[in-house]
Amino acid sequence: MPIAKRRTPLQAWGLGALLVLSLLGCRREQADPATPPAGPVAAVQAMARALADNDMRAYARLSVPPAQYTQLQQAWADGHSRWPLTELPLHDQLLPMLQALSAEDGARQLQRSFDAQLAGQAGAVRQAARSMGVFGVQYLRHQDTYTPSQQAHYIQVVETLAEWAAHAPLSDRARARASISGLTAAARAAAIDSDDTLQQLGMDGSLARLDPFLGTLKAVLAGYGLDLDESLRAISGEVLSTQGDNALVRLSYPLAGKTITLQIPLTRREGRWYLTRTLADTDALLRHAAKAREASAATALPADAGEDDSAVSTPAKP
Repeated sequence: MPIAKRRTPLQAWGLGALLVLSLLGCRREQADPATPPAGPVAAVQAMARALADNDMRAYARLSVPPAQYTQLQQAWADGHSRWPLTELPLHDQLLPMLQALSAEDGARQLQRSFDAQLAGQAGAVRQAARSMGVFGVQYLRHQDTYTPSQQAHYIQVVETLAEWAAHAPLSDRARARASISGLTAAARAAAIDSDDTLQQLGMDGSLARLDPFLGTLKAVLAGYGLDLDESLRAISGEVLSTQGDNALVRLSYPLAGKTITLQIPLTRREGRWYLTRTLADTDALLRHAAKAREASAATALPADAGEDDSAVSTPAKP
């Protein structure tokens, strides 16, 4: 995965917020992936608890059936998948962000960038946050790839985050220094800055390495008034309808002083409830991985067969 240019602290924190908030679609008890939640709402709450506990492996195991999880581990090992990281928005920027934070002079460079662009610029940051919110809402309203429910949810989130950013002390230099210090230390501890590292660690190993960074990121955001753990632990909902193995639920959760609502479909598979979109995404991913394995095997077979034929058809000289 290519490494992009370094981003300013504001961009890095904004991306971090999106990385975590993307999983909200989906209070401090440990989620047990081996114990099926009682119903569709409980299934979403279990996934949210796993994220509040900074346990991405538990979240992943709760997101798909056990057999499919094993297949996803293999697809990762084969280099055909980076799920669940690819479920994140702007997932292709995760490694560049970690690389910029963990660089030898990362803290100094980020602080210098902050000082040049954001330090003491409260009015400019406030205006930029509101402008980005307006742009984000306009962009979402013109997208035809989202369902009306998804669009309404994303618009609520963008508007709320824009308002939060407009009032958060993002231009405070001392706070920024402490935040940068914490994030750079967590990124260096994770020691993930390339796709090769993800490949070597495997799916479970990579997610385990990222757990402490997730916790640090949420702590930094909470220091700016965006408490994502509160959002995750307080998620509630009700079942609007069920038909066979399909259910539609209405969820709500607090975010930066606002209450966000959304409707989301779930599907029951092997006796457990999962987000319908996640199942569709992972089904497609595993089909692609299977085809890639078949193609690799088909490419390798002729050479092997030729070697075997040669060995059999060529008589030994007397």
